[in-house]
Amino acid sequence: MRINQAAGVITILAAGLLPGAATARDPAKVLMPENPEARAFQEAVGYATAVIAGDTIYLSGVVAGPAKGESDLAPGYERAFAHIAATLARAGASWDDVVDITTFHTDLAAHIDGFAAVKNRHVKAPFPAWTAIGVSRLYEPTAVVEIKVVARVVKK
Repeated sequence: MRINQAAGVITILAAGLLPGAATARDPAKVLMPENPEARAFQEAVGYATAVIAGDTIYLSGVVAGPAKGESDLAPGYERAFAHIAATLARAGASWDDVVDITTFHTDLAAHIDGFAAVKNRHVKAPFPAWTAIGVSRLYEPTAVVEIKVVARVVKK
């Protein structure tokens, strides 16, 4: 009897691995960049811009930093928040649907006030949860912050 139960569990687990089985990452719910160069990079590294799972949207981190010739970080933050807003829109959401923000800062103390000022132009009350983490470096060498967002869209 135990062997049959175990075999049944294995059969059930294997059934989920067969082609055509439903998965959390349905290709129609995985957002990749529209820009061919950015898409090629993400495919080579192996990550999506966003994944929609049910009513939840998970965005990959978006980095922000100064462009060549910029001394102020605010324009870089603005570009990152605009990019996130565009991704949310592609997924059928907006900043009002964001429930969680996690940010990773290379110099948290020096940058948090300027970052929060830009964030608060895009994210309005009632505010989502937000965790700010200091890190020694980010993947992109010129980046000073990476912003990761989770949103939830409830169908009306």
